[in-house]
Amino acid sequence: MDRRPVRSSDLAAVGYDAESQILEIEFLKGGTYQYFDVPGSVYEGLMTAPSHGKFFHAHIRDKYRYTKIG
Repeated sequence: MDRRPVRSSDLAAVGYDAESQILEIEFLKGGTYQYFDVPGSVYEGLMTAPSHGKFFHAHIRDKYRYTKIG
């Protein structure tokens, strides 16, 4: 999955596959995670949020099933 770099103090890059609804996030401090069953609207919200990190913590973290892939 292609990831787009983002300006954030927490996140390095974000990718999304609309067909499978998998959100992939690479963190600056290390680790890449895939979050499952994430609606496209949540991905769009993340990408347009003034703070990617704050949006992640408020709307994604601990709300979707995930796995560490790297």
